[in-house]
Order: sequence, then structure tokens, then C-alpha cells
Amino acid sequence: MRKENLTAHLAVLGANIIFGLNYVIAKGIMPHWMEPRAIIFFRVTGATAIFWLAEMFTTKEKVAPKDLKRMVLLAIFGVALNQILFFEGLNLTTPINASIIMVGTPILVLVISHFVIGDKISGRRLLGIVLGFSGAAFLILRNGHLTLSTNTALGNLLVLINAASYGLFLVMVKPLMSKYKPLTVMKWVFTFGLVFVIPVSIGEVSRTNFSAIPLNIWFSVLYVVLFTTVFAYFLNNYSLQKISPSANSSYIYLQPVLASLVAVFAGKDNLTMTEIFASVLIFTGVYFVSKRGRAQMDN
Repeated sequence: MRKENLTAHLAVLGANIIFGLNYVIAKGIMPHWMEPRAIIFFRVTGATAIFWLAEMFTTKEKVAPKDLKRMVLLAIFGVALNQILFFEGLNLTTPINASIIMVGTPILVLVISHFVIGDKISGRRLLGIVLGFSGAAFLILRNGHLTLSTNTALGNLLVLINAASYGLFLVMVKPLMSKYKPLTVMKWVFTFGLVFVIPVSIGEVSRTNFSAIPLNIWFSVLYVVLFTTVFAYFLNNYSLQKISPSANSSYIYLQPVLASLVAVFAGKDNLTMTEIFASVLIFTGVYFVSKRGRAQMDN
């Protein structure tokens, strides 16, 4: 593996570590201290401001009008729909259901990549995705079961649309990563995303009792804005300069492993053969999806 590709894989690994920790941290914020859409408002507003400030210290890039139009679509799929539908869906379904649906994202990415950018569905990648999904599902379901009822149907649908939306975002943003710096793309994507997010979130922001929020919760909000949004999105999109959307999305399988490790180190769980077996399946799956074939290049 070339040094550039290794850096890209480390970047997407770092992004998924951040995402994995976010489930625990964000859960402590909502809904007691803030409603989901209020958190989304701070995520998108804070990230947009940071991206614009960061660009002041770098060389500005001029973006072609046709690419700006593409970034509007990316803002819809990667910021507005992605974030709003996930949180709203999670409120209407179970964490187990949401987790199972989300680890299906690499499957959606593989199919979307094939039809949108002509990415080949090789047997190696298909095997990797099956192994990764099996390991992640096995790890998630050990703590509960999949619930298919009318009470969770709408929530399941919203999370599924969110997963498809994020998968489409990963595929559509890939060509822009070869033309522009990640900072440039993220600045415009989040700026356009803010336009869509404000109308649907400002109501919950106005109803939030900010004076009652303790300092530790504000630190959690800061983590969500700075790490989960700014750093994780930047690392994810940086990795897409060097690796395929399918390879990038396969790292989502590592999130249940990371969540289990956090629980073990926090003394809330024990490391068992279940975790070890599931982790082996996941790492093997990620390897097969990420491995560069002789005739097929991932970048």
C-alpha cells in the first residue's frame, strides 16, 4: 500500500473512531438538554463558521458554477437529509434497528457507485461487504434483537433513507475531491446545508433553555461540533481523494467494535469470544473491500 493510500485509510479510520464515540456523547445531550434538531443547528452553524475561518489562513480556490450546483445537491444529501433524518428516525425506532440499518450503508454505496461513477462490483468487494456486515450485525444483535413492528416502521424508513442519502453523498463528492481541497468542498457544502437546516431547526433552538445546560454538556456539544462534524467530515472527504467510496464506507463496520471497546475500558462490558469473532469478520471484510486489485484501482 502506498504512503498516500495509507494516510487516506488512517484518515477514514480516525473519522469512524470519532463517529463511534459520538453515539455515547450525543446521547447524553438529547433529548433532556437539547432536542435533536437544535443539536443539528449547532453542528451545521458551528462547522460552517469554522470552515470559513480556516480558509482565511489558506489559499482560496475558485469553484466552477457547475460544481457549486453539485455542492447544493451534496448539501441536501450529506448535511440536511443525512443529519435530520438520522436523529428523527432514531427517535422513532430502536438503537438496534438503527444500527443494523446504518451498517447496510456500504452495500448501498457499492450499488450507487456502480451506477453513478461506474465502480465495478468485484467478487472481492462483495465478499468483504458480506463479511463486514455479518460481523457488525452479529456484534450489534448480541445486545438485543431487530424489531419489525408498526411502532418502529416510520423510524426504520427514515434511518434507511438517511443511509441511502449518506451513501449517495459519498459517491457524488468523490469527483470533487480530485478537483478541490477538502476544505473548499466542505465550506460550500455546509454553507448550502445551513440554508436548508435553519428553517427546520430554528424552532427547537428557540425553545431550548440554554441557562439550564451545565458546563459538561456544553463540552459534549463542542465535541459534536468540532470533532464529529468538522474533523470527521474533513477526514472522511480527505480519504476520498485516494480511496473509493466503497472502501471509505466499509469502515462504518468498525463502529460497533469501537463502541464495544469503549464499554470494555469503561468497565461496562467484558471482552468475550463474541466480540473477538465479530471483530475478525469485520476486519477481514474491511481488508477485502479496501484491497487494491491488479486490474482495478481504488483511487
